[in-house]
Amino acid sequence: MRLPRRQFLRFAACFGAIPALPRLAAAQTYPSRPVRFLVGFPAGGPNDILGRIIAQWLSDKLGQPFNVENKGGQSGNIATELVVRAPADGYTILLVGPANAISGSLYPNLSFNFLRDITPVAAITREPLVMVVHPSVPARTVSEFISYAKTNHVMPKMASTGNGSSPHVTGELFKQMSGLKLQVMHYGGGGPALKAMIEGDAQVMFEPMSASIGPVRSGKLRALAVTTTSRSPALPEIPPLAESVPGFEASAVTGIGVPKSTPPEIIATLNKAVNAAFADPTMKAKLSDTGGTPLSGSAADFAKLLAAETEKWGKVVKAAGVKVE
Repeated sequence: MRLPRRQFLRFAACFGAIPALPRLAAAQTYPSRPVRFLVGFPAGGPNDILGRIIAQWLSDKLGQPFNVENKGGQSGNIATELVVRAPADGYTILLVGPANAISGSLYPNLSFNFLRDITPVAAITREPLVMVVHPSVPARTVSEFISYAKTNHVMPKMASTGNGSSPHVTGELFKQMSGLKLQVMHYGGGGPALKAMIEGDAQVMFEPMSASIGPVRSGKLRALAVTTTSRSPALPEIPPLAESVPGFEASAVTGIGVPKSTPPEIIATLNKAVNAAFADPTMKAKLSDTGGTPLSGSAADFAKLLAAETEKWGKVVKAAGVKVE
């Protein structure tokens, strides 16, 4: 029996919609199984600590384990590529950090484009770096350090946690904006760089708050400034570097991202869960302990911020001639 044309079209439309149902159902029940949470740096560092804090929160909030996997190497690019190549189903997510905004300029031959291939989900914190000096340096302000560096017969050494790292490019930005010449000393990570600073092998360093606050409070290092445009609650007596070098700003922005084409419903679920953390007193205290300030907002807000950070650090890397060794 032949169906009338109108009835036939109605049946065809129903059957045509069937392939979309599994994806819609998956988005509505997300997450229904454990989630991989990739951190592109070794366990125990600032990225890992922050990643585990937010992963535990998401596990508790969404009712499924968010299992942290540390995939260190190549400034976080190994972990980023794993997420880029993963299914766009919300079950593999990435801890996004400052290295992602820097790597596009530092590694021109990457097999992926971070801004194109990772969809930003939610920001977590903005962490200042601290300009610290060894106690032997006769400077208690940034202006005094600039005068000291310009008149000292030996060029001061600036410790870096690695070529192209956030502390390195922040130091390069300071050199560019202050007109100083500093001898850059690269070390294999934050631990060795701080050790060199404490022992006096280097005189100045730009180190994230979470790693530098301990040596500052113990008197092993002296803080001259924070790199954000406002003071940090963790070190409220330390002024912003911009008071001495107008227009200076640098910070470690972190958040989470997923593979492109991840369903918007899943992105919305994750964004809502992360933003809920900023209203929880216990979570606010934990995030504050890392030295960062919570960054609430939409996925679109985070995307704009990452684009701006990528453009900014790309200019610094190019001007400084930073290249991967």
